[in-house]
Amino acid sequence: MRARQKRFFALFVTLAHIAGALTSVQAVMETRTAQGAIAWAVSLNTIPIAAVPAYWAFGRTKFQGYVKKRQEKIDETNPLVRHFIDLAREEQFLVSNRTRETPLLERLTNLPATVGNDVQLLRNGEEIFPSIFRGMEKAEDYLLVQFYIVRDDNLGRELQARLLAAAQRGVRVKFLYDEIGSYQLPRSYLDTLRESGVQVSAFNSTQGRANPFQINFRNHRKIVVVDGRHAWVGGANVGDEYLGLHPRLTPWVDAMVKVTGPAVQALQVPFLEDWFWASGEMLDLDWTPRAAPNGTSRTVFILPTGPADRFETCALYFLHSINSASHRLWIASPYFVPDEQIVSALQLAALRGVDVRILVPEDCDNRLVRLSGWSYVAALEKAGVKVYRYTNGFLHHKTMLLDNETSAVGTANFDNRSFRLNFEITLEVQDEEFAREVEEMLLQNFSESRLSSAQELEQRSFPFRLAVRVARLLAPIQ
Repeated sequence: MRARQKRFFALFVTLAHIAGALTSVQAVMETRTAQGAIAWAVSLNTIPIAAVPAYWAFGRTKFQGYVKKRQEKIDETNPLVRHFIDLAREEQFLVSNRTRETPLLERLTNLPATVGNDVQLLRNGEEIFPSIFRGMEKAEDYLLVQFYIVRDDNLGRELQARLLAAAQRGVRVKFLYDEIGSYQLPRSYLDTLRESGVQVSAFNSTQGRANPFQINFRNHRKIVVVDGRHAWVGGANVGDEYLGLHPRLTPWVDAMVKVTGPAVQALQVPFLEDWFWASGEMLDLDWTPRAAPNGTSRTVFILPTGPADRFETCALYFLHSINSASHRLWIASPYFVPDEQIVSALQLAALRGVDVRILVPEDCDNRLVRLSGWSYVAALEKAGVKVYRYTNGFLHHKTMLLDNETSAVGTANFDNRSFRLNFEITLEVQDEEFAREVEEMLLQNFSESRLSSAQELEQRSFPFRLAVRVARLLAPIQ
């Protein structure tokens, strides 16, 4: 019996090393950086029992299943997008005074910049959710709702009630959630929606024969669209913590933007692709762009990014923004774990005289992120970048203010996960008035923050400083 167990164990170890060797070949061929390729190759060949499942869960950076399925329907989605662009051109909603970055951003996203939009900055749950719920009540044709996290708490049940009411009055309701972000959402919550006519789909990253372990990809987008006329996008999920009810991280500071105008049609494109991946259904939506009723003409870019993109669109967008700053660059992000190219770009911006400020929360819901964030302060401070720590609750909004005219609000953090592993959505507005609203919000946030310094880390205990360095080594998977 013991000899059989030894033979079985020897066979298992041999197969594990074979699997590790074969997987290491794929890691060398596909891993983005040389350092990452070396780390995976060494671990896969030395500790394959642990490294092989870890690689298949966390090592891949391209969402091949999504790419393939999107390609299957490209002939159907492209005509819809082209129809929208043609109509926008006929109605003169496309940008005429094109700047240098306009064609770059359009090539990155395959979506046009549009004018004729109105945007409203919504701050914190007390403004965000009443605005969204009022919009849902006015839906007549269809309602598209997508969130990363939905909880079965008071706010989650209020969302459920609004979806049910819309479905009962004949509105086509599509509800999309991320299965990993919303893993605590009970089946009864979803069954209640389905039984009342709401179409429900999970963004299941593990679907498909080639993707059973792809748990490292997330759909982090938050989008609500009403009848193709109004839309909401930004950082807020659906949970009571967004109303200041988290037991520790409170108040919860967040932001979303309400959009009216032709940019709403652009926002429908990523929802359409995500819905098709999740359900296999191609949606019949309103693709006719309309000017915002109050006559504003703000320029809006919609930037959907994710691991199915041809390029690392999210990282390239922020890298381009940093390099474009001439006198001011303010960035707020709850998860600030940049890679070396972003750190270098921030240093260069500060060295050429740009007022570069980074705003992060003092406390965070992710311990690894909080620790690793400390490791970047010294390099940034040396170049003149100021790092502020928000002390009046948990700062969760993802916002950027560039010079006096450009601002961005969305779902993307400054970390590897948002840059390369998550499906994200960012709304960029080129408008001085809206930029002043974002500036006012950030100035209030800065007034409730403290300036951080590298000296603080030097004064901490050795175990804390060691934990910071170890956390930084794990930055690629945070």
